[in-house]
Amino acid sequence: MARRHGRALLSAIAALIVGLSATLYAVAASGTGTAGHRGGSADGRGPHPSADPPSTGVWATSWAASPSGAEPGTGTTGMAGRSVRNVVHTSVGGTRARITLSNLYGTRPLTVTDATVAVAAGGGGASADAGTLRRVTFDGGSTRVVIPAGQRAVSDAVPVPVPDDGDVLVTTYSPASSGPVTYHRYARQTSYAAVGDRAADPDGSAYTERTPFWRYLTALDVLGHEAEGTVVVFGDSITDGMTATSDADRRWTDVLADRLRTAADAGQDVPRYGVVNAGISGNRVLVDGLGQPPENPSGLHRFSRDVLGRAEVRVVVIDLGVNDILRPPLPPAAGTVLDGLRTLVRQAHARGVKVVGATLTPFGGHRGGTPDREAVRQQVNAAIRAGGVYDAVVDFDAALRDPRDPRRLLPRHDCGDHLHPGDAGYRAMGEAFDLAVLKGAAPPAAL
Repeated sequence: MARRHGRALLSAIAALIVGLSATLYAVAASGTGTAGHRGGSADGRGPHPSADPPSTGVWATSWAASPSGAEPGTGTTGMAGRSVRNVVHTSVGGTRARITLSNLYGTRPLTVTDATVAVAAGGGGASADAGTLRRVTFDGGSTRVVIPAGQRAVSDAVPVPVPDDGDVLVTTYSPASSGPVTYHRYARQTSYAAVGDRAADPDGSAYTERTPFWRYLTALDVLGHEAEGTVVVFGDSITDGMTATSDADRRWTDVLADRLRTAADAGQDVPRYGVVNAGISGNRVLVDGLGQPPENPSGLHRFSRDVLGRAEVRVVVIDLGVNDILRPPLPPAAGTVLDGLRTLVRQAHARGVKVVGATLTPFGGHRGGTPDREAVRQQVNAAIRAGGVYDAVVDFDAALRDPRDPRRLLPRHDCGDHLHPGDAGYRAMGEAFDLAVLKGAAPPAAL
């Protein structure tokens, strides 16, 4: 009898241990956890973070890019028989990483038979830090993944020391064409391609093809103690950084990420968030681009994917509406644009996400600018400033406009087309952002 009671006690203890282990695994997999100290050096360029147990930390999105369409000229052969090496710049670091690959615009399944992730070697280019290069797996350990047309795939977690404010190489090899390549057009970052399966090459010498696009890759998430969540910036070409200097990380979102990290390191009362740029050049709140699925889908149609689909998203910054005013043959009513923006806010609040909104920047002197369109812009901005749209406001109009002619960009902020900022303008936007507005939660969703 005593022996049976002993066996029963051991069985109960074993069951308890298994249950606790499962709970810890579920917490890690869901992206929840407790944020603690940072790993790595203060500037992200020193020693890599040490490996933590897989069940600790918080998942955050360190980098992402929204699919904007099908790469021209890839409809027949795609990237068959070539390795694609995307270079991406991180906002926060971690000890594990996972990637998201998209075949949204493909017409056939995308088969990836080899994928790797690595920290870039110093000096730029396609070379990796050999000590950080790791093979990426899917579905619990397979090096091969098949992504149906129109779908995406998220990898397993890979133990790799991802630094903050650093470049990471994500490489994929596909032996056959999936049809058109899903890409992000205005990366403002040079990436690479090579003939054959070169995914595991730390040396970048085989990567002789340079490209201004990001292909297939749409997100890099990290797990660690550095970040407590993600802020997603949702916008058009001004957020996308279409006119920023290439390979220099001078978009206004880069400035925001640097400021947020520096302030947190200095002990200021600001959240530690990964900063995601979800801008698409030409994007509108209300209207899709052409095609099926549409290239450049409207803000209303892509908000769930590009914002709410990111890891531990806590805040979204919305900077959309200029193209809704500039592009139609006749300008819309301000109320129509505002209704679309309020719809995005309701979607965010339903998921507990706080919304910071930006005033629309000047376009006086641009070929599409007219007095009627300027009047709509002013009406939208007045409603935003009055507090009837967003939870908090960042006034980019005030940061960029010419005090002598508020309809126009200040010349030193203008890239030259009287619509997009140059590097100095992007810096002014990033520095105008009050980091304190990122604190706090969304108001309770209306019943």
